[in-house]
Amino acid sequence: MIIHNADNVEVRLENGHKYAIRPIKAGENVIKYGNPIGHALQDIQPGEQVHTHNLATNLSGKIEYSYEPGDLTRETLPAPEFMGYLREDGQVGIRNDVWIINTVGCVNKIAEKLAKLTGAKYFAHPYGCSQLGDDQALTQQVLKGLVQHPNAGGVLVLGLGCENNNIPLFQKILGSWDDRRVKFLIAQEEEDEIEAGVKLIRQLQEHAATYKRVRLPLSKLVIGLKCGGSDGFSGITANPLAGRLCDRFTAMGGSCVLTEVPEMFGAEHLLMQRCVSREIFDKTVALINDFKDYYTRHNQVVYENPSPGNKAGGITTLEEKSLGCIQKGGLAPVTDVLTYGQRVSKPGLSLLNGPGNDMVAVTNLMAAGAHIILFTTGRGTPLGTGVPTVKIATNHALAERKAGWIDFDASGLLDGTDLTDDLLQYIIRVANGEQTKNEQNGCEEIAIFKDGVTL
Repeated sequence: MIIHNADNVEVRLENGHKYAIRPIKAGENVIKYGNPIGHALQDIQPGEQVHTHNLATNLSGKIEYSYEPGDLTRETLPAPEFMGYLREDGQVGIRNDVWIINTVGCVNKIAEKLAKLTGAKYFAHPYGCSQLGDDQALTQQVLKGLVQHPNAGGVLVLGLGCENNNIPLFQKILGSWDDRRVKFLIAQEEEDEIEAGVKLIRQLQEHAATYKRVRLPLSKLVIGLKCGGSDGFSGITANPLAGRLCDRFTAMGGSCVLTEVPEMFGAEHLLMQRCVSREIFDKTVALINDFKDYYTRHNQVVYENPSPGNKAGGITTLEEKSLGCIQKGGLAPVTDVLTYGQRVSKPGLSLLNGPGNDMVAVTNLMAAGAHIILFTTGRGTPLGTGVPTVKIATNHALAERKAGWIDFDASGLLDGTDLTDDLLQYIIRVANGEQTKNEQNGCEEIAIFKDGVTL
């Protein structure tokens, strides 16, 4: 398969790897998706495989960018309806569980016991104490996003009592809350913290039961976009399918959010062409350069990616991975750039600061307000977070072999089948209450980004 008419490689459908379709001289750029994915280390002949032995990245450090916006005219579409939960503050949820959110990792086992006794959901993490400055603020912002997430009909904020991120301090971070939906428990202040916790959770469950599903426009939802365990088919099937869904959804007035900043390196210029204003362009430049600075502060090169699994699946350089990765955002206008832990507030496509690590990224998307995450994968993963995490397989073999992990098979795009309507209908069913595989399997975890000293 030749993806773009400017390409000098093709993808073999039997293995997802690249092969030259014309002579490529040493030092010449290898072109895939119509863009350079690196340069040839030696002369490459037609039919020869192009991979780690003869292809190297072009990436190094920061580069200069110019604002050259493309045509941002997009069609508008009516939004279908779904049955969701309307909260008092106007937010919309697609689930109505009670969540236990810890201010500190010391109470993880208390939260686990309370969850087993009540059916509430808990999300273990190791942070909330022995952190300083911006590092603690990152933890607080993510936890705030979880407490405020509208998929939860009720939230018990569980603290120990002596931690840096103690409940009185965390309440200041929250700012305001509905005391019918959010309750607090400091374990050190209770003679029997389990009894007290169960009592509070029962109250929250009674409150959650007052919410009933009502008809709402699908455009009220936020869709998170993520890939993990990518392979040579990711940029051909699952990622473009997620991109078509993003285009359809944003045309309805909905919001999508794309993260994994290091997996934009080498393809960021395509996102910058879609920024709706000079301000958003400048924020996108800062997003890219600040993350490159993060690498260099830790004496790491910016191109230390793809992973071994990516390479086994046919991806050679970070540019190649990034050009496939950003396709999850389709052609939607970039309307906002968010800091780590910040909430989505605008329709269109938002770019969210954060790493590509799967657990950190899905947590980041959840904290940003994503109701559903579209998670494309070529190698397969059972991972999920506290919101429905839809696994979209890039190839049919994976969808068949790991049917217990995979929710949707995107391999039909290889024979030209347009699956956008099918995926949209599946998302509506999930929004209406159908459980994804990660929910069925109990794979609902969080991981918080850490960037600082530990006391």
